[in-house]
Amino acid sequence: MKKILALGLCICMTAAVSACGSGQGQTAAGTVPAQAAVEKTAEGSGGETGTSDGNTEGAGAAGETGAGDSRSAEMDAPVQTEPLLVYLNDFDGVIGDLFKEATGYDVEVVAGNGAETMSRIEAEKSNPQWDVVWIDSMYDVYNLSGDGSLLTGWEPENAANLTEFSKGLVPDNKCCWPTDIHAAGVLVYRTDKYDQSSAPRTFADLTDEAYAGQVGMADPGVAAPAYPLAAYFFDRLGMDGGKAYFNQLLSQGLKVYPKNPQVVQALASGEVSIALLQETNAYDMVAGGEPIQILWPEEGAPGSTRVAAINAGSDQMEIAKLFVNFLLDPATQQKLVDTGDEGYFEPSVNGVNRKAERDENAKMAVADIEWGAKNEAEIKAWFADMSAQ
Repeated sequence: MKKILALGLCICMTAAVSACGSGQGQTAAGTVPAQAAVEKTAEGSGGETGTSDGNTEGAGAAGETGAGDSRSAEMDAPVQTEPLLVYLNDFDGVIGDLFKEATGYDVEVVAGNGAETMSRIEAEKSNPQWDVVWIDSMYDVYNLSGDGSLLTGWEPENAANLTEFSKGLVPDNKCCWPTDIHAAGVLVYRTDKYDQSSAPRTFADLTDEAYAGQVGMADPGVAAPAYPLAAYFFDRLGMDGGKAYFNQLLSQGLKVYPKNPQVVQALASGEVSIALLQETNAYDMVAGGEPIQILWPEEGAPGSTRVAAINAGSDQMEIAKLFVNFLLDPATQQKLVDTGDEGYFEPSVNGVNRKAERDENAKMAVADIEWGAKNEAEIKAWFADMSAQ
């Protein structure tokens, strides 16, 4: 259907030129949002704007643009014939309304967990329907760039806002952009069983026999945040060192649950008293009155990075670029902290206030994106085999 609509788009752009002559901002195909024209990101330039022939002479300073320039900007703005289709995690569906409010463009959200989203993308390989994917599975998304599925070599204007830590998460081919990082596993313990003197303080402490049978975590092969958790240890310790670390924990009764909500249940019931737990779940437990203490290890908590990437074959390329650029706006990330479904995270850009409850000294540690993507299948397979024994 998108191919058919491409012809309609060309016709609609012709109509847009006629409409501009009468001072109207509408075309037969749909709205041409004025703000989107201003924010339009140029191909490969990181946000350059101007007239269609690139000549900006006589345009004047900001705020001095005349009526003729406004009409030209509207002519340059991409015309939307159908909603931008965004595949994302099963939270933060509010992003569609935020983008619509800011730009006037419509977004259709298809939500699911990381595994479901990647399976959907794989099933559509011969006829992709999505325009943007925005999920926690950084390594899976990076692997999509290997066969040309993703737009590469493009940099959003708002990439200039990235923190130093987040800049290090951008792959060399620029196929995806980090929008936030949350802890895939902070250390948590039940305060009715341990105190500060007896609780584990580091990840290495978990191998102490004193904690045998008391530790739980989510399955790296099932839960999207759990693979970045495991990948951190394998990247930091090496493949052999990572296997030795988890072998030790498994031999001491490490309990592996499908996802983090099951880890929460195990902690709440007392089935386990220590866990490597996703930070949102941990803070929700504390807010709910559970006797849980959260500890951010000095070496850093393994982070799960949420990234946005664009389908290389999208027929809404300019609007998709606007969307990714919008996600890297500090104002957008602040709204996600304040009103999003999972507001406990480390923003990827400067100028955003974290949740007040979150440790101001929280430190993240993330496995290299290329290393994590290359070794994902092996690590997940090994972990599945060992957990089943």
